[in-house]
Amino acid sequence: MSTFSPLANPTSRHERLLVIYTGGTIGMQQATSGLAPGGNFAQRMAAALGQLPVDQQQSLPAYDVISYTSLIDSSAATPLNWQQLARDIATRLTDYRGFVVIHGTDTLSWTASSLAYQLQGLDRPVVLTGAMLPLEAPGSDGLDNLHGALRFAAQTGLQEVTIYFANRLMRGVRSIKQHSEALAAFATPGYPLLGERVGNDFVYYPSQGLGIQQRGAPRFELPDYQGIYQGQVVRIALWPGMAAWQLAAWLGDSRVKGAVLQLWGAGNLPDDPALLHVLAEASGEGKLLAAISLCPEGSIHMGAYAAGQGLADTGVLSGDAMTPEAAYTKLVHLLAQPAGLDIQRQRFLTALVGER
Repeated sequence: MSTFSPLANPTSRHERLLVIYTGGTIGMQQATSGLAPGGNFAQRMAAALGQLPVDQQQSLPAYDVISYTSLIDSSAATPLNWQQLARDIATRLTDYRGFVVIHGTDTLSWTASSLAYQLQGLDRPVVLTGAMLPLEAPGSDGLDNLHGALRFAAQTGLQEVTIYFANRLMRGVRSIKQHSEALAAFATPGYPLLGERVGNDFVYYPSQGLGIQQRGAPRFELPDYQGIYQGQVVRIALWPGMAAWQLAAWLGDSRVKGAVLQLWGAGNLPDDPALLHVLAEASGEGKLLAAISLCPEGSIHMGAYAAGQGLADTGVLSGDAMTPEAAYTKLVHLLAQPAGLDIQRQRFLTALVGER
């Protein structure tokens, strides 16, 4: 990784932010074959911020930038990338007042969710951002997103992993990418904003944040992590006509250790005892199974309808109103730790970072 610090601001490191550039559309430049990763992002970022009005430039916090040597293609991100990024933040935690992570948008909400679990008890801001258009492209959202991320990462009351995008600050573990093209690509279904830009002000709403609930020293479980990056956790969404043998093809594989099941409505399954048998068998083998709804908003209530009767008896855990990103990364987080199944199940049902 390379490091860059704007020379114009000599502020001590402990009063600075750390910007971690991992890749993404924001750093791409036009090439003959189309958009491709561009170099010198830190200098380009400084040049872009220099286009802000003078009063806004003066309000920017001092920062350092580190750039990954091998940039991450967001669509190819894995739990290994999530864990490396968490370690990079954890090892520098006390050196900086806050962190900005620049990331591709395709899996930005997945990375944010994973970081939230790995950095439980965080006592300073971690703000992820990116852009739908390259930084130098006409009409790019890159500069506005960088500006807002820096401003919110300097707010001491903010003590969690968040996403800043299109003038809105969102809880990372509640976020989803809801649009493939719109500049306002991210949202937090069923959960209010943590903050937003109002004119030239960046307003944080502390009553929505984790700062009060997470008093005490940060708690990191990273040193105990084991490798969970070869497909041990799967995501299965129901479809009409799904057969038990199809579900068994996923869950019966000995390499699978956990699964997120996306069910209809409030947690409904087809009226097929064979499906329940597959779930019960997998759960009995010690696999961690969790259910959420296919609906983008709302909770599941297993057993509320006859079509969901028996689901809880199979050992499937309720994911409440968790997003697919939050449920999946939580299973990865729990299974990567050397804890027994009972502890893993209990922790899944416990709200660790405001995810449920």
